[in-house]
Amino acid sequence: MPSTVPTTLDNWWCDYSSEYAFVGFSYEITRCQSVAELQNDFINIRNAFNGRYVRIYGFCDQIGYYDNVVNAAWRAGVGVHALIWFGFDGDSLWKDRRDALLRSLLSNLKAKFVTRAVQFGSEPLFDAVLQEDELAQQVRAAKATLSSLKIPVTISELAYGYQERDGGQEVLDAIDIIDAHMLPFFSAQASTASKSWPLVLGDLNWFVAHGNGKKIYLTENGWPSQTSPGVQPNSLQAVANVANEQAYYALLDQHCSDFKAVAGGGVGWFAHIYSDKMEPGYGIYGTNGALKFPFRPRTSC
Repeated sequence: MPSTVPTTLDNWWCDYSSEYAFVGFSYEITRCQSVAELQNDFINIRNAFNGRYVRIYGFCDQIGYYDNVVNAAWRAGVGVHALIWFGFDGDSLWKDRRDALLRSLLSNLKAKFVTRAVQFGSEPLFDAVLQEDELAQQVRAAKATLSSLKIPVTISELAYGYQERDGGQEVLDAIDIIDAHMLPFFSAQASTASKSWPLVLGDLNWFVAHGNGKKIYLTENGWPSQTSPGVQPNSLQAVANVANEQAYYALLDQHCSDFKAVAGGGVGWFAHIYSDKMEPGYGIYGTNGALKFPFRPRTSC
């Protein structure tokens, strides 16, 4: 990052066409990590894995916490896909989180130079947190609020989340970019990760067909190394272990050129998630702080 905050966003972000293959990690903030811990992890994402971005997952409701994320990301030299977390209780806390995030984006001078996108929710359509027209309106309102900052607004969602809602296309039309969830382990046709490309391609082709050429990122994207009460397969043949978690990311690397060729600037993918301390089974790091397997994903081809 420069020694002083720039005065303009002109020529700040790389072209979308350069943002394909591996771009970074989902990173849960529910523990409200300190600035020092955020900074250390973000620096590791940048230096150890050539990660460009951190996609925020979960929530921290401490006042001004997103400023901590911005400052840590600035120091580490990574961008952020910010998140307005809805949760699973049907409460209205998301409105406070929305307002707090927008305040931070508008007031923190570094925020627009760090924040690559704002996401409404993690699977808000699949979880039916809002009616489709209301969710689309929230997206449009945030776009208007952030127009001077040129920060794209989207939702982070499964293809199925759009498909099961009659108003899904209205939301898809409202968003600026597509932040897609890719979790083939849960498919009824799942078996092993190395055989999951047809499942990935099926969802990806749906987004291409309905997304009007918009940039696509795979944000919540991975294969679990273990099951848990909240991570259960829908196929008796689906295998969850470390070897399959590793094989899934190897599969994505093998299809780097396919991702690069997708309209809208190619497909960039995140690894979900940084550590098993955040979400058991999906982490690249285990609960012991060590890598679960060698991880050097391709960032170009």
